[in-house]
Amino acid sequence: MMATGVKKSEHDALVSTAHEMAEAARAAILPHFRRAELAAENKSQDAFDPVTVADRAAEQAMRDVLARRRPDDGILGEEHGTVAGSSGLTWVLDPIDGTRGFISGTPTWGVLIAVGDENGPEFGLIDQPYIGERFVGGFGLAQVDGPLGRAPLAVRGTRDLAAATILTTFPEVGTPQEGAAFHRVAERCKLTRYGMDCYGYALLAAGQVDLVIEAGLQAYDIQAPIAVIQAAGGIVTNWQGDPAHSGGTALAAATPELHAAALEILNAGA
Repeated sequence: MMATGVKKSEHDALVSTAHEMAEAARAAILPHFRRAELAAENKSQDAFDPVTVADRAAEQAMRDVLARRRPDDGILGEEHGTVAGSSGLTWVLDPIDGTRGFISGTPTWGVLIAVGDENGPEFGLIDQPYIGERFVGGFGLAQVDGPLGRAPLAVRGTRDLAAATILTTFPEVGTPQEGAAFHRVAERCKLTRYGMDCYGYALLAAGQVDLVIEAGLQAYDIQAPIAVIQAAGGIVTNWQGDPAHSGGTALAAATPELHAAALEILNAGA
């Protein structure tokens, strides 16, 4: 389901705000990347869920932009919670999606920014500050700006699982049952890769891979990727084929054929 809450007259202002937020997040994050003194706290008692000063500083920098430019909009952020708005629009922010990768020095983490209403995101941005690469989608935009310049985003046309490259972040994916379901799909694909975090979704939008399947997501993990991939011509749902913008499971596919084939396998025996 596509969101319908953003007036066309607001598109330019919202895109400009998103870019300003991404620049503010870059400035807050990069001084901490690959620094030996960077410390990570664990937010979870049951697993390793790290957070750093860079995560918190980046989200605060983005919120400062919104306080100045869009004070009536709502905010849902990973590190600083929810702010109710009065405009009907909500910004969904993940300052560093892939903090485990960030503290490991890999350039596969990213800043996620989305804006939309209760029906889901209408515009999204995936920014990789270290590479200097930014993927945007929505409001008629589908493009990447990076070291190789600007290029349109378009998913590739793979229709057969046997020819597909599939990505996920963690080999175990989620619960044992979810992991087994993912691996049933992966064993039918040509190539499986792990550990990409949000960058995997960006690669799908850029036509480099064909499927991303994940579980255990929050809304701030998936809303920006949904907007970018849909703008590039791809499909994103949960594992039941329903909207994925609230989090949980996600199946992102380049083509309807791949999406249908993966969905059938994920639900085999359910």
